[in-house]
Amino acid sequence: MPIRLIALDLDGTLLNPRGQISERNRLAIDAARQQGVQVAAVTGRRFRDSRPVALELGLDVPVISHNGALTKHARTLETVAVLPLPLSAALKVMAVGKAFGADALVSDDHDGLGVLIYDHVSGDNWPLREYIRWAKQVHGEEEGGESVRKVDSLEAYLDHDPIHLAFSGPCGRMEELEHLLRSELMSEVKIFSTVYAEKDFTLLDILNPSASKGAGVAAAATELDLTPEEIMAIGDNYNDLEMLLFAGRGVVMANAPLSLREKEGLHPTASNSEDGVALAIEQFILSRH
Repeated sequence: MPIRLIALDLDGTLLNPRGQISERNRLAIDAARQQGVQVAAVTGRRFRDSRPVALELGLDVPVISHNGALTKHARTLETVAVLPLPLSAALKVMAVGKAFGADALVSDDHDGLGVLIYDHVSGDNWPLREYIRWAKQVHGEEEGGESVRKVDSLEAYLDHDPIHLAFSGPCGRMEELEHLLRSELMSEVKIFSTVYAEKDFTLLDILNPSASKGAGVAAAATELDLTPEEIMAIGDNYNDLEMLLFAGRGVVMANAPLSLREKEGLHPTASNSEDGVALAIEQFILSRH
């Protein structure tokens, strides 16, 4: 059965290590779309941070952002689906994180472009400092001031269901926090760990238990009247696993962690510095038309 939808992760997959779309990836995506294949950006990024990529590619399928917690149209900002984190669970997560000494981030404003809220950054948490700097810079100085906001207290700020919470820091410490959160909150939340071992940086995303990239792609498939066999998903990290397994054709990047690359049933491609997305599109779509 031919592929009719490509579910495409961004960081570490479509984007090269400089955060850019290579010419070969762009040409392959354009060629697939000319053959009637639709393309969806499916990302752990906030909507505000993923929207520029979708606009650059001219994608018509709504962006599945926040690891599946928020699906919105890039052009119109119309919200297709939102699965916010219940306030009660969010406050429990905050309490566990604070007791652990971790710095939290709140993603908010599902009706608009989105805003990232924080109240402090510990002196030794350079990964979070760098992430906040990147989040401000990616939109330019003026919009960056609107996209990231510092408040006196996240606990005082949180009086509603946010889109999701996150913690970031060195890999070892975030692994400890992940185990703690899982033991304390069990099925009240879903936790995704995005690990960049070469940078000693892990991002922990805490979401509504029903949210995932896989669930987001499944909802898109229903909306587009597609079966899983008509979908190819491409990803590079643990938060991609559910959509990789849901799709009839799950493709994993060469720069993915070894344990992900060894998952049965997934197809390998080259790394994000070697146009792995283009190679997968050429192999599984363009060569078959």
